[in-house]
Amino acid sequence: MTPPLIVHVIFRLATGGLENGLVNLINMMPRERYRHAIVSLTDVTDFRERIARDDVPVVVLHKKPGHDMGVYWRAWKALRTLRPDVVHTRNFPALEFLAVSACAGPAARVHGEHGREIYDLAGTNRVHNVFRKVMNLFVHRYVAVSRDLAEWLVATVGLPARKVTQVYNGVDTARFHPCRTRELPGAPPGFLSSNSLVIGTVGRMQQVKDQITLVRAFTHLVNTVPEARQVVRLIMVGDGPLLEESQRILNSEQCASCAWLTGARSNVAEILHAFDVFVLPSLAEGISNTILEAMASGLPVVATRVGGNVELIEEGQTGFLVPAADPVALALVLRRYLDDPQLSARQGAEGRKRAESQFGLDAMVAHYLDMYDGVLAGKGRHAEARRPKIAGVSNDVRPLRNL
Repeated sequence: MTPPLIVHVIFRLATGGLENGLVNLINMMPRERYRHAIVSLTDVTDFRERIARDDVPVVVLHKKPGHDMGVYWRAWKALRTLRPDVVHTRNFPALEFLAVSACAGPAARVHGEHGREIYDLAGTNRVHNVFRKVMNLFVHRYVAVSRDLAEWLVATVGLPARKVTQVYNGVDTARFHPCRTRELPGAPPGFLSSNSLVIGTVGRMQQVKDQITLVRAFTHLVNTVPEARQVVRLIMVGDGPLLEESQRILNSEQCASCAWLTGARSNVAEILHAFDVFVLPSLAEGISNTILEAMASGLPVVATRVGGNVELIEEGQTGFLVPAADPVALALVLRRYLDDPQLSARQGAEGRKRAESQFGLDAMVAHYLDMYDGVLAGKGRHAEARRPKIAGVSNDVRPLRNL
């Protein structure tokens, strides 16, 4: 019996929390339960190599910026070719393609909310929310990665609670594990020492992640606490529009020698081993994969009091929560780790326990399996599905299709 096919529709297959969660789900889900395909509305990067399975077609629609009417036709053709049993869109840019799915075939339709963007941090944009309510006609099930997002879908957007499921992201607690070290390949010579306090962050360097607040908090700490310049170090992993501005601020505050901005890196698990404190200064979050990875790595987490962050961090036990866009408040919390050298280890150990007990990948996959089974049962569909027939492509390879 051929397992059902899930087609995941996303804006772009590239490095990011949403995409990381999708790849983890595909890699961990038993092959005999479901097959998978990905439709990327814009393009793909080498992040697709993270997909370990060899039976996952990736379809690229090359959506143009702005209103590209042709992308709807290309999406319809892709879905007609793949013939999915479930279509699962993620976040607002992909939501409208569930209407395309409804025209392409009888698949069950799922929409996931993974976090809000800079243009609508509170999720109160009236036009967007009216559109979400209209699109509710085409959605059989919503999945929110945090209680905050689930409550927003019901209370603010006005969607029926019976259609909303909340599933936390999971973290690979074998890949991300405690291991403190000061050996960090690629680091500037002499940058780290045995007594360094390493403050670090990982993420796309764009406005919603607000790494600028961390940079300003770091420079404030270094320039106001006499011993900090000799001990405190900053590592920022990621690339994006804020990288250049972050370096400029560090230079202007005479703190460049105390910081290392690595750019994009593929060895995040190893880099986390050099951190003592993980910081996430975002303006908005769903459920942060990087927080989960830091917790699994035995690190305390200091994060802004936004979105799903408050659901992950136990205040004072596994880290601290601070107001968003407040560098001084963040600097005051970071100083606590400088004043109490044992605080990092204590909170990090508690964070690791929490990651293992509540946020493992197995639990995430089990919840998604239940959800997919439920929407198929609700549609009166059976477990068998049709093998997708893509002209000129073998089912034994993982092709990259351009439509």
